[in-house]
Amino acid sequence: MDCSRRELLKWGAAATAAWAAGTTVYGAEGRRRRKVAGTKIPIGLQLYSVRKECEKDLPGVLKAVAEMGYQGVEFAGYYGREAEELKKLLDENKLACCGTHIGLPTLLGDELAKTVAFNKTLGNPYLIVSYMGDDRLGTAEKVEATAKIFTELAGKLKAEKMRVGYHAHGGDFKTIGDRTRWDLFFSAAGPDVAMQMDIGNCLGGGGDPYAMLRKFPGRSATVHLKEHGGKPGAVVGEGDVKWAEVFQLCETTGKTEWYIVEQEAYAGGPLDSVKKCIENLRKMGK
Repeated sequence: MDCSRRELLKWGAAATAAWAAGTTVYGAEGRRRRKVAGTKIPIGLQLYSVRKECEKDLPGVLKAVAEMGYQGVEFAGYYGREAEELKKLLDENKLACCGTHIGLPTLLGDELAKTVAFNKTLGNPYLIVSYMGDDRLGTAEKVEATAKIFTELAGKLKAEKMRVGYHAHGGDFKTIGDRTRWDLFFSAAGPDVAMQMDIGNCLGGGGDPYAMLRKFPGRSATVHLKEHGGKPGAVVGEGDVKWAEVFQLCETTGKTEWYIVEQEAYAGGPLDSVKKCIENLRKMGK
């Protein structure tokens, strides 16, 4: 997801079993059920990848995404629909809600209760702040103050069995002194604040996603799978990302509960591109 978002298959028996085994169960219990069932980390799609298509025909997009084999979707806006209608569309396509991208103001003051209620209806435990700029992360003092807000939010949301997190952009890997904003933020934030690493955005901003996944174990509840390098419009598996290392970290110390594809460059159409992403992930054994 780039900075413009500040404004914000029908399943076969195996996929259905995996979903039932724990993709909608929060946190450690979901991981335990998947381990017992021998199922893999489920794969979701950030709908920003196909936003223009969603604006025209959200029901049709959700149907197509499910038929590709995606098990969930992460929202970035709701296309004028209420939570009850969105949940009905998800249920009709056997899709889980694996997150939502929102602005920090929707989690502050009286807005927090509204956001929690909306996402409880969706069955979504992951409230991910999509972007913060210099006003929140521009100095070490601002980073520390913002991390304190997130830590307090994480404490409030824990009682709701929900998590607050922050999504990586290239600018988060600018340095303050000899450390990146990202490193400073997650070092200062409490352990319940989820670290939604975006692999492609991190590399594009000059960061090291592998080092960050290693440094903050247990924080990567959801991870954005985005390619970096390769030909124009390269999809997951066709660029320079060390995917084997990413998966090894996510599936061990990262305690990742969802892989979420986000595609922002297209050699063909957006739907064709996200289909190729999941096909390549399946080829990689995911």
